[in-house]
Amino acid sequence: MTLVRRSSEHGITTLTLDSPHNRNALSSRLVAELLEGLEEAGEDGEARAVLLTHTGNTFCSGADLTEAGSDGPQALVRLMRTVVELTKPVVARVNGHARAGGLGLLGSCDISVAGEAATFAFTEARLGLAPAVISLPLLPRLDARAAARYYLTGERFGAAEAVRIGLVTAGEQELDAILDGLRRGSPQGLAESKALATADVRRAFDRDAEGLTALSARLFASSEAREGMTAFLERREPVWAR
Repeated sequence: MTLVRRSSEHGITTLTLDSPHNRNALSSRLVAELLEGLEEAGEDGEARAVLLTHTGNTFCSGADLTEAGSDGPQALVRLMRTVVELTKPVVARVNGHARAGGLGLLGSCDISVAGEAATFAFTEARLGLAPAVISLPLLPRLDARAAARYYLTGERFGAAEAVRIGLVTAGEQELDAILDGLRRGSPQGLAESKALATADVRRAFDRDAEGLTALSARLFASSEAREGMTAFLERREPVWAR
């Protein structure tokens, strides 16, 4: 069973996350298939851009907690960096839930649109974790006050707030105009324009990726995180909740 479906039409390569049984969690298999799809799109001379979308009511729920303790942080850094450094623009279309590591994938995309059903939340602090490696693409782009609020509280918010704070570019109704604009770009023009727009994010990866990966690994191995993830999987409150 394929977890990432691929199709191409009129210069746009579409990669669809199709693992609804675990809410498109970033399992090792899904990450590997997505990396393969991105790399193929990068080599396709006919492709002007990549559209990243999803099936089901969840864009991406973040780490696959059943695989916690593996090389998840390193794999996520590699995936996000691949999106950022791909010479083709990557556009995300979200019309469902995006959580934790899924927000790192979303934040790595050059442009993103969200529909009315989209919701977002940084849930890491509630699990004994922190939004460590996903901060690499996110903090250079997010409103600082909003990042502090949502990193700390884990509150859920919708598409309009996501646009306001810089997590999302626009509403879903603008997707056709965005893709039409990308189809009109030359390969060189798109690649060099993307390089300019992602300069701060790429510097964040160069400067902070190693330290944040180590932080993420340490937190995932902690007793608090084990309790937080166990409580989540058992659908109960962790011991520290008041």
